[in-house]
Amino acid sequence: MKRSISNELWYKVVQSGSRLNLFIGINAAIFVLLGLLAVAEFLFTGGAPLADWLTLQLSVPAYLPSLAGKFWTPFTYMFAHRELFHFFFNMLWLYWMGRIFEDFLNKRQFTFTYLAGGIAGAVLFIIAYNIFPAFKETVALSPPLIGASASVMAIVVATATLLPDYSISLLFFGAVRLKFLVLVYVLLDVIGIAGLNAGGSIAHLGGALFGFIFIKQLQAGHDWSKIFDRKKRLRVIKNDTRSKQASSVPDQEVIDNILDKISRSGYDSLTKKEKEQLFKASNKE
Repeated sequence: MKRSISNELWYKVVQSGSRLNLFIGINAAIFVLLGLLAVAEFLFTGGAPLADWLTLQLSVPAYLPSLAGKFWTPFTYMFAHRELFHFFFNMLWLYWMGRIFEDFLNKRQFTFTYLAGGIAGAVLFIIAYNIFPAFKETVALSPPLIGASASVMAIVVATATLLPDYSISLLFFGAVRLKFLVLVYVLLDVIGIAGLNAGGSIAHLGGALFGFIFIKQLQAGHDWSKIFDRKKRLRVIKNDTRSKQASSVPDQEVIDNILDKISRSGYDSLTKKEKEQLFKASNKE
């Protein structure tokens, strides 16, 4: 029996187990709800006061007295958008880079990078607007921070740090290595600090810095995402199925060799066995 569209979406977003699909789904749901509310208000009142108010409740203010009354916003802003192209490009980049991320790391690490990268972007935004003279006089009137850009940058930079020589094809440019692509985007954000969207550029850099540090720490053997690990209860297992499955997961040295091979020759150079080993490791909790 064929699934309905709603059932198919629910499966993709919630039941598939993909954190990438889940976060894209949350962003899309909030964007659509705010948009539909704004349309309904506009048709009857000529404005969108409720939609605008809800947007402010989800956005991070740089002004500290305002932030104190909206302490939850560093966690909520990374799921909210009001501009179509802002939403579209964030989700497009998240989908592209998130798929690569999920191929090599697990869903716990994806969740941690997205959330912590978004928080890092908000923190850098707040600090910058309260310490640099260029922003101090206007901090109370500065537009609040909204959008998933910092979280997306954390995912993008984390992926590029893990696989710097991984190539993706871009229209008009052909195959481009991730390290060069990310370098250009980071440079544009640095330049953008003096532009009209200074707060957004600063937040992007905060997310990018976190993504870089997270992967470097991971490569050094420190997985910060383990704070999300649940304590497992001791239980008796009647057969050795689980132990066999655990033993089938390749050790870290094997995975490191596979990642080195991808960096040198690309994903397509892997043998069928190596791809299976990588898949098993990526699904390991």
